[in-house]
Amino acid sequence: MTIASRAKKVTTHTLQEMKHAEEKITMLTSYDYSLARLVDGAGIDVILVGDSASNVMAGNDTTVPITLDHMIYHAQCVVKAVDRALVVVDMPFGSYQGDSKNALDSAIKIMKETGGHAVKLEGGIEILDSIKRIMSAGIPVMGHLGLTPQSIYKFGTYSVRAKEELEATKLLSDAKALEEAGCFSIVFEKIPAKLAKKVTEELTIPTIGIGAGVECDGQVLVLHDMLGITKDFSPRFLRRYADLGSTIDSSVKAYIRDVRNSDFPNKEEEY
Repeated sequence: MTIASRAKKVTTHTLQEMKHAEEKITMLTSYDYSLARLVDGAGIDVILVGDSASNVMAGNDTTVPITLDHMIYHAQCVVKAVDRALVVVDMPFGSYQGDSKNALDSAIKIMKETGGHAVKLEGGIEILDSIKRIMSAGIPVMGHLGLTPQSIYKFGTYSVRAKEELEATKLLSDAKALEEAGCFSIVFEKIPAKLAKKVTEELTIPTIGIGAGVECDGQVLVLHDMLGITKDFSPRFLRRYADLGSTIDSSVKAYIRDVRNSDFPNKEEEY
């Protein structure tokens, strides 16, 4: 029996055990009660209440506009649905950068108002003070390195990060600093697979990849992307496991047709 199958409730300790046993960790995003309930029921290990809600739920071009209160609302909905998975909540842009006291206040607000289990922050050494201060309150922190979407206006592109030696060296240094600070896991987004493998082997904490190759300790995707609900986002790392966009489209069209033809409701569907 695997560690994941034995776990009635996934914790940060469970993930550490899975890494030591070389057992892959599964992670998906969720933003609402209904889908989170299905994802948790299917047996996912970690649910990320991602600031990608800014894109897939609110229709923004970037993750920058989403607020702390928006993230808390989505996390509240998800936590109500979850029995087993570890729920990690993204701290949004502006809630932790440059001010460790604000970071602590924001993290405490998330934990108290949502019932979530951990928070995730983007960045390396430059946000170390915020990470340490949050963890001083006993709040688990997941790191995020590589492509950091909250910094899109700094980089100006969503292309692969850390391809050059200087940036790759910094990523390794950042990862070790996050581990030493006490982060329980790190997400690597859109970095070369060889680099992700090297860093994963040098860390004792689990790594979660998105566009970072198979050698990470686990993988994460945005739920709406992998289910085919979103159609205009097709990076190389995305595998679509369903085409719900087309299913929804055909279902709505069938409903419209049946209503207009007076085929719905029929006699059996009346009281």
